[in-house]
Amino acid sequence: MECFCFLIYIRQCVGVNVYSVGISKPSIYTNSVQNNQPIKASAQNQPAAAQALYAQNPIHQTAFKGAQGISSIRTTLATKEEKDKYSQLVANLDKQERKNLEMLLKNGILLNSDSNDKSSTLDSLHKILTNQRAAGLDNKMVLKETINTIANPFVITQNFGDIPQKYVPEVVNIAHKNSNSKDDGVNAKTINVERSGACVAASIEFNLAKQMPAEFARFAEQLSSPSLAVEKTIQLKNLANNTLDSVWLLNAFEVPYKMADFNSAKLTLAPDKNAILRAQIQNSNKDKLERSLVDVLMQSTFMNVGSQQAYNSLTDVRKGKFNQNDKGLIEFEKTFTESIVEDRNKISVTYQIVDENAKLTGYETDFKTMKKHITDSLAMGENVIIGYTQTDDKNIIINGHEITIIGAKQGKDGKMTFICNDTDDDKPNAIEYSEDYLLPKIHHAGLPQAVVEKDVQFVDNWVDGINAYKNAKSDTTGESPAQSPAA
Repeated sequence: MECFCFLIYIRQCVGVNVYSVGISKPSIYTNSVQNNQPIKASAQNQPAAAQALYAQNPIHQTAFKGAQGISSIRTTLATKEEKDKYSQLVANLDKQERKNLEMLLKNGILLNSDSNDKSSTLDSLHKILTNQRAAGLDNKMVLKETINTIANPFVITQNFGDIPQKYVPEVVNIAHKNSNSKDDGVNAKTINVERSGACVAASIEFNLAKQMPAEFARFAEQLSSPSLAVEKTIQLKNLANNTLDSVWLLNAFEVPYKMADFNSAKLTLAPDKNAILRAQIQNSNKDKLERSLVDVLMQSTFMNVGSQQAYNSLTDVRKGKFNQNDKGLIEFEKTFTESIVEDRNKISVTYQIVDENAKLTGYETDFKTMKKHITDSLAMGENVIIGYTQTDDKNIIINGHEITIIGAKQGKDGKMTFICNDTDDDKPNAIEYSEDYLLPKIHHAGLPQAVVEKDVQFVDNWVDGINAYKNAKSDTTGESPAQSPAA
């Protein structure tokens, strides 16, 4: 399916080093040792070396591990408190959700506490059931959707779903009150979102559910609470090489925060004001293959973070200083959001060479190196979010989309088949692409630093990245951008 945000990003950044426009961390240029071809990359959160996928599907080769490794997995309720919480959950679940809950206990996910505040998945699920939810959200429905999503993250979708006609006038009226304007772009037509630009946000949500289920449950609990916000403490080194640059980024993205100390900050992450309206609709009017209310709150939060708190869940339109278009998130915004959500470091590597006419003219490295980067990442237990493109018969990019590579298998012919998740294919399961099909389409990929550091030579380019953003802003608007460390 078509995802406009990536295509628009390619087109709007022509003539500019697209991955140095307002870079979210120290941007780096790298040179391939194999073929001496330049690879553009931006430093992202450095991953733990052995974060593993959990086994929920036969395609996964690595079992889920807790934060302390395989020995930390617990599959037995050890205390009276845990047993009581589990019993209360079971008593309020239907047959399918009970089976899913039992599966989460047996594979170690339910008692895993690899979350920002060390709460377990069980703790957060119990809070969802017993603590008050936001207005219009039902405890049991939030619980059901959270359990089902953690049990099978492939159900996550970016398909907005319709707003029943009987609710439209009220929804539009409330939206106008939220914005204090009737010129906010919200009307009966614009809230009928048929093609979502939330592929990045949905991919980040999928990764959170797949890689950090206890943290996903904590997000779901707090975002669906009356506060409609989740607090997260992050390490500032995971945003930039020094604290002042990290603080600048938080201010530039307008993320509310309090400094915990010189090395860390407590952030408040929240969806836009209209997200609750979408969530309330999905609470009682969700159709097959539409987003759940949890999807709504998660994706709206991630879109809001990436768009500098300027997203509108009703229209799927965003504003903000870093993107000239009103759909989706560009790479700078995507990697900042991913860094915040996962609180760790990755490298965003650009593989395709695209000219000023959005024409694919070549590649920064060979497909063998590209494949090695991906398979080495998978061997570390890391999913790889990629941006891929589609071209016409003249090699002009006509479409782009973000998906997640979660596994790979080698055929008898030596060729690799990649196992992927696509949040926009209306299929709540994994899909497969051959290497011959997928590798030529990959524009960029988010990779662990450890995977690419042996192939490339790193050069810090933080100042150049900010200056590129300043120049692009000045060229397109004639205005000076927000004050930055490079100013």
